[in-house]
Amino acid sequence: MKQQFLALSTFLLCISCTVEMQAQQTPAFHIGVKGGTSFTKTSTESSSLEGKYGFGYQAGVMTRVDLGRLYVQGEALFNKRKTSYEIKDGNSAKLTWNAIDIPVVLGYKVVKADDFNVRLFAGGVYSYAFNNKISTSDAVLNGFKKFDKSNIGITGGVGVDYKNFTVDLRYETGLSNISKEFKSKPHSFTLGIGYFLF
Repeated sequence: MKQQFLALSTFLLCISCTVEMQAQQTPAFHIGVKGGTSFTKTSTESSSLEGKYGFGYQAGVMTRVDLGRLYVQGEALFNKRKTSYEIKDGNSAKLTWNAIDIPVVLGYKVVKADDFNVRLFAGGVYSYAFNNKISTSDAVLNGFKKFDKSNIGITGGVGVDYKNFTVDLRYETGLSNISKEFKSKPHSFTLGIGYFLF
């Protein structure tokens, strides 16, 4: 866990250095709201389990600091995540949990116009999970009693802005396990739609 924290801290330091290098440009600060859908599965090293993607949703707030073509964006999102497993004995399992996600990304506007942008971005995510529930056999249930509430991950994707509207398609993968028993790491695809209030 210390290594993941160090990696995330180094990344955030790089963002700070990049922002400082662009300090000669007048930054523009924006605040907005965001919602979307997510498709999540958890990988596992267990030979008796196979993870499947499940449908969830997210909603929250976002901020962006524009520095010419570069920008830094931070978000605070409530996530309802769902995934499922196929068990080798023929049974299945469903896992759901809520999470507060704090992604911070550094982006670059590949296409930049007055009312239209096409962006690429990458960054880190801190996630705090709660209210996890699983319906399955006792063996899997006992493993997920050790559900780790804190998770650090990385994310990246593409986005489009039109006036105050913004759309992001991103991929996120966990660097730490949500279950130490099965060494399960979450992987998600998300489609988010947002609106900047100013």
